[in-house]
Amino acid sequence: MHTSEPTINLSLIIPILNEAEGIEAFLKGLAAQQGVSFQAILCDGGSTDGTVQRVSDLISDVPFSVMLIQTEKGRAQQMNAGAREATGEYLLFLHADSSFPDSCAFANALSFLRQTEWSTGGECTAARFSLRFQERAGSMPFSYYFAEGKARLDRTGCTHGDQGFLVSRRFFAVAGPFDQSCLAMEDTRFAETVRSVGSWVLLPVELVTSVRRFETEGLLERVVLNMILMTLDAVGREDFIRDMPGIYATQSLAGRLRLFPFLDRIRLLIKGLPYMARMRFWFSVGHYVSMNAWQIAFYLDMCKNFRSEVPVGQGKTPCLEFFERRWETFFRTRPMALFAAGLTYVSFRGACLLARLRDW
Repeated sequence: MHTSEPTINLSLIIPILNEAEGIEAFLKGLAAQQGVSFQAILCDGGSTDGTVQRVSDLISDVPFSVMLIQTEKGRAQQMNAGAREATGEYLLFLHADSSFPDSCAFANALSFLRQTEWSTGGECTAARFSLRFQERAGSMPFSYYFAEGKARLDRTGCTHGDQGFLVSRRFFAVAGPFDQSCLAMEDTRFAETVRSVGSWVLLPVELVTSVRRFETEGLLERVVLNMILMTLDAVGREDFIRDMPGIYATQSLAGRLRLFPFLDRIRLLIKGLPYMARMRFWFSVGHYVSMNAWQIAFYLDMCKNFRSEVPVGQGKTPCLEFFERRWETFFRTRPMALFAAGLTYVSFRGACLLARLRDW
């Protein structure tokens, strides 16, 4: 009797580069998923550590369809190539260091997104998972708690690729593809495009992401560099980002991150701008910083919730709510942008000096 192949409901698109060490555990984690038929498209950007051979050896041992494709290097290029090969009605863009505590995570996520689409009467909705950082021995640092809470907010700049992006093929045709001109911010740009032409929904399903990069490079160093990259992208200085090699080293080659080379390079790039261009740059930075002043209020809320051991996403945010009602409009004004520009300039110069003195 002929048995037809099950219909693929979901296509997982995973960009990989030198993931030989962790790819087996990742595929085993996917194999535990139940209740949905899916394919995994592994998009290799030129691995040199045996990742391709390792995947080829493992494909026959997993209970789902696996496609391994070779692409250009670059996360945007890899994910776009994977999307072109996908056959599922829904696409899930996923990092290779992700895992899911719930064996029905994919099925529940699909069901939730479909119900949301039905209730809103359209398909212009994308979903992201509730982010959790992988727990280590000892207490979880507040920085991770804060980041988990921030990732649950539906605000500009709070949605990133490590949360996983679940989107229908039809909506991806509208909001996509990923911007291949980006060196490091393709996920953030896609997230904001979705926010401008549709909406995001937070899935009541947890995705656990690895903290390996933070542990290897240093939590403070990586957070500071990510803030710098977000700011440069927001003010339209992609050229500065392209001029800073090594901002995201391959995980297998990553080591302790030194901030001074990046800070000093930015200082020189700013110095090379004409005077008026420098003034416009710092004003744009000030505007971006003042627009993110809400994070101070949110930080205060999260501090209280953390001390009270409130689970992420369940605590109250009175400071943020008060800020949104009374102060957010004020912080969007030109005087506040000018004030923030001056404050950021002084902070940046101080950080450059400190990084040089500490060989940071």
